[in-house]
Amino acid sequence: MQSKYSARPNAILLLQDGKVFHGKAAGKIGTTSGEICFNTGMTGYQEIYTDPSYFGQIIVMNNAHVGNYGIEESEVESGSVKIAGMICKKFNNGYSRPRAQKSLQTYFEENNIVSISDVDTRAIVRYIRDKGAMNCIISSEISDIEVLKKQLAQVPSMEGLELSSKVTTKKAYNLGNENAEHRVAVLDFGAKQNILRSLAERNCYLKVFPMKTPLSEILAFEPDGFMLTNGPGDPGVMVDEIKLVKEVVAVGKPVFGICLGHQLLALSQGISTYKMHAGHRGINHPVKNLISGKCEITSQNHGFTVDAEEIKNNKNIEVTHINLNDNTIEGIRLKDKKAFSVQYHPESNPGPYDSRYLFDEFVQNIKSYKLVTA
Repeated sequence: MQSKYSARPNAILLLQDGKVFHGKAAGKIGTTSGEICFNTGMTGYQEIYTDPSYFGQIIVMNNAHVGNYGIEESEVESGSVKIAGMICKKFNNGYSRPRAQKSLQTYFEENNIVSISDVDTRAIVRYIRDKGAMNCIISSEISDIEVLKKQLAQVPSMEGLELSSKVTTKKAYNLGNENAEHRVAVLDFGAKQNILRSLAERNCYLKVFPMKTPLSEILAFEPDGFMLTNGPGDPGVMVDEIKLVKEVVAVGKPVFGICLGHQLLALSQGISTYKMHAGHRGINHPVKNLISGKCEITSQNHGFTVDAEEIKNNKNIEVTHINLNDNTIEGIRLKDKKAFSVQYHPESNPGPYDSRYLFDEFVQNIKSYKLVTA
């Protein structure tokens, strides 16, 4: 399948510190900016591009070829592409998978995604690992570096940036079997669809709420438990949401947080978060469950993490999971409530099902709570 972009024009990648990479245009011809980050996964590009947690970010793909298997419309984590742009080595116009409906090029054109290819992605990743995450700009229409520098200077830092309001649902909606055994209120900070599916598959009827929903409206659903979803941006500036999560925890019913939800749970208990040097993004991150002693191969996507030193001084919080690469906190639980969270994504399948037990634990917490309060 050929695209009108087959003869690709030149493109430029400019980093915040002035580093420049030259390549070829991919996707839409234009200019885009955001925080540069890299994902170490070799597959799953469609799930990555539609993950709301990537909103505002330009993603470097580590596989040598991107687009090989095209786009299959059902394999998405949200209703649209959420990345701000993409960087890769080799960008495929065609695709080989019979089930695919279109090429990645067509998909990016339809979703207005500006990208750059034919750059040394290994060099870029090494550079980010050394210098840390920073903003960048991609352009296939502007060749003047000074003009791009001026545009890039206007891009806000991810630190201190609230982005969940850009991707949360606009109105509440229900999902699953209305006659299911359990009712779960989902606080949507940028939910991946597979989180919702994982709960619905476990006999849960869901109501997904916008992030600004008052607690009284959430409780009117009469939930048996609460899910705090993933999402983009800096959790530390989400003052209203931290307050809401604190109120949710105080209700006393089971709570399960994932990624941003994990960070908000920690913040609601007085534990601060901080921006990481480069973040964790990929499908091969080893995490140790300190309760069982087992290791899980996990899918991750986060640029912020909770403060390990502050957790040590909080007697009501137990660390349940740690990252085996850098010992950062990957999971916590509250000792006086049935509330727990993990930094990684148990709904993803890199292991392939190493972490799905966490959904089972959440449902078991709901069952136990209902027995005690019956």
